[in-house]
Amino acid sequence: MELQGASILIAGGTGGLGRRLAEQLGRHGARITIAARSIDPADHPEAATVAADLRLPSECERAVEAAVAAYGRLDAVINAAGVVAFGSLEETSVDTVEDLFMSNTFLPIFLTKAALEHMGEGGAIVTISGVVAEHPMAGMAAYSASKAASAAFSTAIRRELRRRKITVIDARPGHTETGLADRPIAGTAPAFNQGHDPDTVVKRLIQAIESDETDLPASAF
Repeated sequence: MELQGASILIAGGTGGLGRRLAEQLGRHGARITIAARSIDPADHPEAATVAADLRLPSECERAVEAAVAAYGRLDAVINAAGVVAFGSLEETSVDTVEDLFMSNTFLPIFLTKAALEHMGEGGAIVTISGVVAEHPMAGMAAYSASKAASAAFSTAIRRELRRRKITVIDARPGHTETGLADRPIAGTAPAFNQGHDPDTVVKRLIQAIESDETDLPASAF
């Protein structure tokens, strides 16, 4: 994909990776739309913004329409939104499980479905599922399952979209120092080893988008 002039919608564009993706893609000349549940347009003067709860299909449609309205088209969607929870399954409430799947699994599916109505040949769908999609972790069972489901969706939709020449990238970096682990929706994070530098992860993601890679396992970071 040629990033110069490309219209890219970033879900979770105010988060640790999403914010950096917006900044670095902007430096490459991409035209960015940031979607997040809470966002102040004044904080993102170089991007179009839309406040939306992307766990809802109608809000995904609205975010996509905002990107198209801002730049006349949509070339790529990056799913950088997500939540995490810690604790054994016995300690994990049903509400927490539902929230994990709504944010980490349903959101990418709903947003992809909305985006495909506007995306033409040469477009890209990027989802950050994470290393737990490859190596599910004890104490993070529901979170691991939500991310593994997201990775499976990317694999399947990649095959569906091959004839449309839309690239589908699933990225599975290991623990990255974005601060997400400090903001769980339930439980307390274990003592992780030092994680990846988020700027390095973002640089690798952009390289994959530019070169039309389709799979970024943990070993790629």
